[in-house]
Formats: sequence, C-alpha cells, structure tokens
Amino acid sequence: MEQMAEHTVRSYAEELRRLRDMIARMGGLAERQVADAVASLIRRDTDLATEVVGRDAAIDALEREIENFCIRILALRQPVGQDLRLVIACLKISHGIERIGDYARNAAKRSIVLAQQPAIGSLNGFNRMAVLVQENLKGAIDALVNDDVARADEVWEADEPVDQVYNGIFREMLTFMMEDPRNITAATHLLFVAKNLERIGDHATNIAETVHYAVRGDNLPDERPKGDGSAYAVVRPPG
Repeated sequence: MEQMAEHTVRSYAEELRRLRDMIARMGGLAERQVADAVASLIRRDTDLATEVVGRDAAIDALEREIENFCIRILALRQPVGQDLRLVIACLKISHGIERIGDYARNAAKRSIVLAQQPAIGSLNGFNRMAVLVQENLKGAIDALVNDDVARADEVWEADEPVDQVYNGIFREMLTFMMEDPRNITAATHLLFVAKNLERIGDHATNIAETVHYAVRGDNLPDERPKGDGSAYAVVRPPG
C-alpha cells in the first residue's frame, strides 16, 4: 500500500513537470514566431512570412493539448495550494501564448503586404522591439519552469522600454505619412506591426504576473510600469 502511494505521488509530480515542459515548448514556439515575423519584415522575405502564418496552427494545437491536460489533472488529482495555482496559471499562460502567436501571425501577414510596398525607414526599432519582447517572454516562461519569483518580477517591471520604442516608431510613422501621402499604406501597416509587438510585450508581462501569483499566492500591484504615450502623441507638420 505504501509503495502504491509513493508511486502515485511520483506519477503526480511527473505530470506537473510535464505540464511545465509543455508550457516551455509552447513558449519556445512563440518566441520563434516573433523572431521570424520580424525577420521576414526586415528582409522583405515573403516565403518566411508565409511559413510563420502556417506554423501558427501548431501553437493552437498545443494550447488545446495543455487545456485538456490541465482539466485531466484537476479532475483526477484534485490539486490544492500551490499545485492548484500552478495548474490554473498554466491554463491562463497557454492562452496568453496563443494570443502572442496570433499577433506574430498578423505581423507576418502584414510583412507580406509590405514587401510589395516602397521601403520606408530603417526598421531598426522593430528589430529592437522584437528582441525586447522575446527576452521578456523567455524570462516569464523560465520563471514558471523554475518557480523563480524574482525573475517573474523583473519581467513584470520590464515593459516600459518596449513602450518607449513603440512610441518612437509611432511618431516616426506619422511623420512619414505627413511628408509624403504615398507612404500612408506602408506606414499604416508598419504601425499595426508595431502595435502587435507592443501587445506581445503586454502578454509577456501578464504571464510574469501570473507566475508570481502561482508561486507566491499573492498579487502584484494593479498598475505596472508603462511607457506607452502614443495616445497623446502630436507630430507637427513640416515647415
């Protein structure tokens, strides 16, 4: 009887470890999607962009697999305390990662259109935003895998630089549109790509917030550091 109980506990621990591994795998897929979506934009690579769009189905399938696995654990193991918080957190995080995949797919779709438009700007800001949000996403997932509250809190506080780059891109695109109406189509699509990356950054910090709750059982403050001032941006016409 004692041996059976020990086996049950070990099996349960393996299931929780498998759940963390599934989230890590899903996060890795999303990181690659973000990197490739922006690479396709910068290189004007429509083949890579099309590949990114097609790969989104794998992230959606993994989300469903994680959801079913979480429901099974809840039904059969009836977890409590930190284990329960972990399972619920993984349900929420998988949905957040799925949304990140959607934003990456949308950015890739727009890069296909942009490859047919005249190039405007250096796009360095897009590359910088992509690096920042990938770092935050990786940090948030690592925090979950390692029960690392300090790392989760670092990610939660790291969204402001993403917003600052977004603000710069927003102003730059408005300037391009005012300087030459022929830039409007490309600049509008680029604004949407930048917004997709900004939202990816928001989801990464939301994941970090969820990890903090899963490990500690308490909530971070309602307001996290934000730097998105695009709603108040004013660009003066030339001359």
